[in-house]
Amino acid sequence: MIPFETNDIRKIGIGLTGFGVFFSFLGVILLFDKGLLAMGNILFLSGVMITIGLNSTIQFFSKPKNYKGTASFGFGFFLLLIGWPVLGMIFEAYGFIVLFSGFWPTLAVFLQRLPIVGWIFQQPFVLAFLDRFKSKRVPV
Repeated sequence: MIPFETNDIRKIGIGLTGFGVFFSFLGVILLFDKGLLAMGNILFLSGVMITIGLNSTIQFFSKPKNYKGTASFGFGFFLLLIGWPVLGMIFEAYGFIVLFSGFWPTLAVFLQRLPIVGWIFQQPFVLAFLDRFKSKRVPV
């Protein structure tokens, strides 16, 4: 059960976010293709903006505790656009981890409830790994 109401606009935003992740993954698999990585970033960010709204997105990225992640993600995107995709993706990955580290426990609970792969995330060694993220957050 989804805790918030999904209207058509949010469904489009979730779809764009998913396509952004897919194109970014495909860009990494195809030896850091700049076009796919840039398209993945644009789709991901636009999907987040449509899903949670423009004001919430701006507030999320401009919180003082998220400055480090926002700067790293933005610098990585800039490096990607000027032609350094490997270094850009390293910066973007660091920024993504810092920005979204508070969501990992929620994502873990969601993955545990999935019918096919949920049993993987319910194994004791995976639960022990995920418990480390519940008690502490990545320092900012």
